[in-house]
Amino acid sequence: MANIIKNPRITEKASFAAEQNVYIFNVSKRANKTEIKKEIFSLYKVKPFKVNVLGVPRKNIMSRGKIGVKGGGRKALVYLKKGDKIEFV
Repeated sequence: MANIIKNPRITEKASFAAEQNVYIFNVSKRANKTEIKKEIFSLYKVKPFKVNVLGVPRKNIMSRGKIGVKGGGRKALVYLKKGDKIEFV
C-alpha cells in the first residue's frame, strides 16, 4: 500500500476546496478509491466518506525555446465530514 498518495496538491483552487472539507491529493496511476481511503485513514486518522479520482492530462509546454511535455497523472478529491480536518505542515 506504499506510494499510493504522492503528495497534497497545494494550489489556489485546492485551498478554496479545503474550506468545504474537500482535499486534493496527487495519487499513483494505479490507485483505486478503496486504497486511497485506507491510505488517508492511516496517514491522517480521518475517515473520508467519498473519494473521486480524476485523470490529469499531459500538456505540451515550451521552456527556453525547447518544446517539451508536462507529464500528467491522477488526482484524488477526498471528501470529509463536517467536523473532520486534515492539517498540512
